[in-house]
Amino acid sequence: MYQRIILAAAGCILSSSLLAQKDTTRKQQSIDINSNFQPVLRNSVKINFSGTPLAADTSKPNLDYTIPAQNLFYAYQPISLKPLALQMDTNLYLGNRRYLKAGFGSYSTPYVSAGVSFGDGKTSLVNITGNYIASKGKDITNQDYSQLNVKGAGSYFNKGNEFYGSAAFSQNNYYLYGYDHALYTFTKNDIRQQFENIALTAGVKNTTNNDVKISYNPNVAVNFFTNKNKTSETSLQINLPVQKQFGDNVIFKVEGTGDFTNYSNNGQGNNHLRFSNNIVAIAPSLVFHTPALNLNAGVTPTWNNGKFVLLPNIYLETQVQDKVFTLQAGLVGRYIKNTYKNLTDINPYLGPLSFQKNTKETEAYGGIKATLGTHFNFSAKASIIRYNDFALFVNDTATDNKMFLISNESKMKDFRIHGDISYINQDKFTLTAGLTFNGYTGLADNSKAWNTVPMEFTSSLRYWALKKLLIKGDFYLFAGGNALQKNNSSYAFTGGSDLSAGAEYQINKQFSVWMDVNNIFNNKYQRWHNYQVYGFNVLGGILIHF
Repeated sequence: MYQRIILAAAGCILSSSLLAQKDTTRKQQSIDINSNFQPVLRNSVKINFSGTPLAADTSKPNLDYTIPAQNLFYAYQPISLKPLALQMDTNLYLGNRRYLKAGFGSYSTPYVSAGVSFGDGKTSLVNITGNYIASKGKDITNQDYSQLNVKGAGSYFNKGNEFYGSAAFSQNNYYLYGYDHALYTFTKNDIRQQFENIALTAGVKNTTNNDVKISYNPNVAVNFFTNKNKTSETSLQINLPVQKQFGDNVIFKVEGTGDFTNYSNNGQGNNHLRFSNNIVAIAPSLVFHTPALNLNAGVTPTWNNGKFVLLPNIYLETQVQDKVFTLQAGLVGRYIKNTYKNLTDINPYLGPLSFQKNTKETEAYGGIKATLGTHFNFSAKASIIRYNDFALFVNDTATDNKMFLISNESKMKDFRIHGDISYINQDKFTLTAGLTFNGYTGLADNSKAWNTVPMEFTSSLRYWALKKLLIKGDFYLFAGGNALQKNNSSYAFTGGSDLSAGAEYQINKQFSVWMDVNNIFNNKYQRWHNYQVYGFNVLGGILIHF
C-alpha cells in the first residue's frame, strides 16, 4: 500500500513538470509577401539613319561686326587756337539732362553755361543750350572779348524717319587792339568787331533700312551773318545725299550740294561792294566694302562761280596682319568756301573783304593706322597738297596795322606729315596727342606763306583719379611763321606754348565744383602778329544738375 501511495505521488509530480515545459511543437506566426514584379533590362533604342542626308547650307555668312567704342572721351580732334585766351574746357556732362554751370576767374572773367532737354528720345527730343564768357585784359588797352551762344535743336521720330532742325544765335565781340598805342588812340567803339550770326537748319533722314536699301538725308541750312560796321553776308546751303546698297559689299552714293552766298559792305565810304559767291557740285561714287578692303571710287564735278572743275574722290583702306594694321591711300579734291563768316572764325581781326575766291585743294596721301592691344592706337599720314587761290592773312601795313586783310595766293604746295596717338582705358583714363608738320613751297604771288604755322603739337589728358574726381590737362605747342611788316619785309615771329590743367569733383548727384588753370607757363605769345594772348589765368565755379 505504501508503494502504491509513493508511485501515485511521483506520477503527479512528473505530470505537473511536463506541463510547465515550452511546447515546441506549436507553429510560429509569420507574414509571407508575394509579388509578381520581375526586373527586366529594357532594350536600347537604335538610331535609324535616313537614306538621304540634309541639304548643305551654301549661303555666305556675313561676319562683319561693329564693336562699340570702349571709351567715353573721343580720340584726338584738332582744335583752332583762339588769338585771345584759350577756350575753357569747362563743360563736363555727367549724364543729367538739365544743368547750370557758373564761375568767375581772373581777367574779370564771368562764365555761365546751361542746358535743358525735353522729350523721351523715342518720339521726340529737344535740347536747348547756351553759354557766355567775357574777359578784360590787363597788359594791353582794349584787350577784351566776349562770346554769347544760344542754340535749340530738336528731332521728331516716326516709323523709319527722323525729322530734325535747329536754330542758333551767336554774338562775339573782339577789339582791334593790335595797333601802336604810342602813336594812335581809338575809342572802344571804333575798334570793336561785333559779329552776329543767326543759323537755321532743317532736314529728314531714314533711321531704319527699307526694303529697297536706299538711305537719304536731305537738309538745308541758312546763315545771316553781320558785323557792326554794316557788313552783311547771307548763305544758303542745300545738301541732297542718297545711297543705294547692292548686295552685301557694294554701295552707290551720290550727293548734290549747293552753297550760295551774297556779300555786301553796305556803303562804307567809297568801297561799296556787293557780290555773290556760289558753288554747285555733284559727287557720285561707288563703294566696295569687305572686311579687309574699303574702296571709294568717284569724281566730283564742281561749278565754282560758273567755272567747271572735275575733282577726284578716290581713296581706299586695306587691313593687313589680322586687322591690326590698316593701310590708307587716296587722291581727293574739294573747295574751301572763303566766306566772311568762315574767315573770321579763323581770324576774328579780319577787316571787310573786297573779294571772295574759294580755295581749291587737291590732296594725294598715304598712311597707316594701327591698333595695338585693347587700348593703344596710332596713325601716320604723309600728304602732298596743291592749293589754288589760298587765302593768306596779312597785316594792313598801309594804315595803322590794326587789322588783317586777305592776300590771295594763286598757286601753292604743302608737304604735310601728320601723326597722332591715343591710349584709352574705357572712361577712366584717356591720353591723346597729335603732331603736324607743314612745308609750304612754290608760292607764285607772295614771298612767304603769311601767318601760317609750320608745326603744331596738341595733347590732352583725362583721368578719373577717384570715382568722383576728374583731373584733366591740355598742352598746345606751335612753331612761329612769317608776318608782313610796314616796309613790306618779312618778320619771323616766334612760336608759343600753352599748358592748361583742371579738376572737377562731384560732391553728390546734384552738385560739383570745378577749376581750370590756363597758360600755366605765362607765355604771352602771338598767334596773329601784334595780338598778344592772355597770360596765366584761373577760372572756377560750381556745376548744378537738376
